[in-house]
Amino acid sequence: MGLTYKDSGVDIHAGYESVKQLTKEVKKTFNSQVLDNFGSFGALFAPNLKGYKKPILVSSTDGVGTKLLLAIELGIFDTIGIDLVAMTVNDIVTQGGKPLFMLDYIALNKLVPELVTQIIKGIVKGCQDAQCALIGGETAEMRDVYKVGDFDLAGFVVGILDKDKIINGKNVKEGDVILSLPASGVHSNGYSLARKIAELVKDKDERLAFKKELLTPTKIYVKDILGLLKKHKIKSIANITGGGLYENIARSIPKHCNAVIETGTWKILPVFKKLQELGKVADREMYNTFNMGIGMTLVVSKQEANKITKSNKKIKQIGYIAAGNGDVVINGIEN
Repeated sequence: MGLTYKDSGVDIHAGYESVKQLTKEVKKTFNSQVLDNFGSFGALFAPNLKGYKKPILVSSTDGVGTKLLLAIELGIFDTIGIDLVAMTVNDIVTQGGKPLFMLDYIALNKLVPELVTQIIKGIVKGCQDAQCALIGGETAEMRDVYKVGDFDLAGFVVGILDKDKIINGKNVKEGDVILSLPASGVHSNGYSLARKIAELVKDKDERLAFKKELLTPTKIYVKDILGLLKKHKIKSIANITGGGLYENIARSIPKHCNAVIETGTWKILPVFKKLQELGKVADREMYNTFNMGIGMTLVVSKQEANKITKSNKKIKQIGYIAAGNGDVVINGIEN
């Protein structure tokens, strides 16, 4: 008998079993705009354009980075999918977009249906939190590329917004106020450094507990941001991801302005204090790598800032906009 595909390392029947297990989970994210042809060659979506004068599509693609290695090491796979959704939909809402649908890509050494099901359950939960439909995806078994136990994730999201309501920061001006929405933890950036620091914890049990804390899923801000946009005029939004406060806030302001951040105006989560202490990481490096407890920043007028902070105690005023050349200045941190 000749060679088979299974002999070369790919078990297509395991793939069929995985799809069977996942179908019910995935359909939990479906809404009236999804044309239910799950399992077909292409996913179909009929967007409801009611209320949009000039509908514009906005898209984002991303992964989870080396946070995956912690999930693999600890054998915890039911939250990493939430991170994947968050990394894409949080970018969509910075421009005022409402996420419509998502596609995922999972590549791994060997297709284990139970493992893929755990990952997808996290993606489903994330999509439900983001009010976004998971309408398709791909699972690729590639033994010649990935080591035993390894896998990678990627996601692609499409959203919608009205052209006249695009948030791009062009109206940001001197005297505006910078607000922050709290982070749930380290989110999904800076893990090459965070994982290295975690290994410095000497006690085995404490090290394990710290690594589990680092797996806290990224907060999804879709409901928060879209809710604020219905009531308030927001000039710019920054998703604090790779590059920390310095690089991401700079992306949300015009070149003739500086963003001035006042340290001590928000709660820095204990996980960041522990990372800095264990790794002896300089202040500038911390703020240029991690979110430091800030998941999103908003730039609004003083009047809007007063209204927002009065109605939502979790949102803090952390700085202001000054004349400048597009820099982020964090008072108390050496540049």
